Amino acid sequence: MADYLVQVPDGVILHLKVLPRSSRNQLAGSHNGELKLKLTAPPVDGAANRCCCEYLAKLLRVPAGSIDVIAGTSSRHKKVLIRDIGSTDVLNRLTI
Repeated sequence: MADYLVQVPDGVILHLKVLPRSSRNQLAGSHNGELKLKLTAPPVDGAANRCCCEYLAKLLRVPAGSIDVIAGTSSRHKKVLIRDIGSTDVLNRLTI
């Protein structure tokens, strides 16, 4: 299993390093136990957090409401909970 992914009873926790103000939304590989995620949104007023949740929902084909930033709301290093999905499904839907 990927080191940036943790299975929990509610679903899956992803450890992310978010790179805001990028030219496009995209996955950028993994490094030091975190999945790197480039986002176009700036890190202002929660815009990057919203963009992060929306982009992950699109990639994983889950409702945006099932994704929450549970740690690191004002940091580039975030923990995101994705409810009602298994780690195998997440790995299959994330194409890096």
